[in-house]
Amino acid sequence: MKSPPSVGGPVLDAQLHLLDRQVIDVDGLPVTTVDDIELEGVEADLPISLGARAPVISALLTGPVLGTRIFGGRPPSSRLIRLPWHDVSAVDVTVRLGVRSESLSASWVERWVRDKIIRRIPGGKHDPD
Repeated sequence: MKSPPSVGGPVLDAQLHLLDRQVIDVDGLPVTTVDDIELEGVEADLPISLGARAPVISALLTGPVLGTRIFGGRPPSSRLIRLPWHDVSAVDVTVRLGVRSESLSASWVERWVRDKIIRRIPGGKHDPD
């Protein structure tokens, strides 16, 4: 049996290391969670032949997926927000980005919740002592 080809970077198990992980920006602020990934080098619904190059992650996807998780199906691709893989600086307990969240369209929900809900709670305008 032929051994699999070597890869040029870390090997990640998407389900274990990426999906449903919190995404944190360079300042430690929460951005979103990872709902799906986008791959390069592989065709959908086709098996990967032995000896073929390993697929490469091109983007992390996030968006309105709660309804599809409950009722099935997939959200339209146009509704998903892409976080380019080159913006990822580390994958650990969380996925860390090397950019600020204000530059990302994915963080609008976190900003809205912070500004419209959390700040209205007494003591919600500052860090705890």
